[in-house]
Amino acid sequence: MSTMLEVINLKKYFNVANGGHLHAVDDVSFKIEKGETLGIVGESGCGKSTLGRTILRLHEPTGGKVIFDGMDIVSFDKEEMRQMRKEMQIIFQDPYASLNPRFTISQIIEEPLKLHNLYPSAAERKERVEQMMALTGLSHRMSNMYPHEFDGGRRQRVVIARALSLNPKFIICDEPVSALDVSVQAQIINLMMDLQERLGLTYVFISHDMSVIKHISTNIGVMYLGQMIEKASKHEMFKRPIHPYTIALLSAIPSTNIREKKEKIILKGEIGSPVNPKPGCRFAPRCPFATDRCRTENPSFEEALPGHFVACHRTGEMLEGKLRF
Repeated sequence: MSTMLEVINLKKYFNVANGGHLHAVDDVSFKIEKGETLGIVGESGCGKSTLGRTILRLHEPTGGKVIFDGMDIVSFDKEEMRQMRKEMQIIFQDPYASLNPRFTISQIIEEPLKLHNLYPSAAERKERVEQMMALTGLSHRMSNMYPHEFDGGRRQRVVIARALSLNPKFIICDEPVSALDVSVQAQIINLMMDLQERLGLTYVFISHDMSVIKHISTNIGVMYLGQMIEKASKHEMFKRPIHPYTIALLSAIPSTNIREKKEKIILKGEIGSPVNPKPGCRFAPRCPFATDRCRTENPSFEEALPGHFVACHRTGEMLEGKLRF
């Protein structure tokens, strides 16, 4: 397989009122192979959505590189980036807020085709819209309906159809099912997995729900306060999590097995601030295994096992079983 996307030391800082900087994304690096799904998971405020938007340059990066199909898109000018939008799309969290309430469904799906002049005639655009609606499970009779006439699941199908209309290779899925009922979530996730297989799509799937991430992802990256602290294949992550935060996160997943005795790990301590963070591990104030080194020295993001990357000073002890909750 070949690499679709490589993110190298990506940073996004926001200015704050007191003259400091909020480190929303801080030195994040990873690769995604073509046709795979990287699930990004973490608590609210950890920088997941900002990471996705910075990759697409909806937020301009403070530093780092985004290599897409061999090209560093951070260096692209406005027109080059406009052309690249056809290859890279996004599905937003709130399907209603991301749709124009004054447009019909067919107009919403057709709009990107007009902006990029892909189909010169109205008849060709109409045919393309009908193809996208059929592909995403929307009936032709819904063409002239408006977003407010749909439920959340159908609205999200419209958003997916709009994103696919330009025939992209890569899609950022920014918590696309978190605003939906559980039964509808399953329908949308299965639709996205089917579309990925049929169209050869590559996803970054952002969610705070580990169960959803487990179902759809090929690989999983765990974020904490702007940094990626662990990344591994889905099976490896659930079989052998290494970072203390990841272990605690996985312990919170509800189990349907009433015979399984599973204790949730309750983390104590204060969550640190991403504004002008001090040197040291961001998780140290809540980590029961933190040492003086953890509080003063930033851990590097290194390969602890084949394909399994961790940012923790005590990785070796965790692997040897010397440290346990």
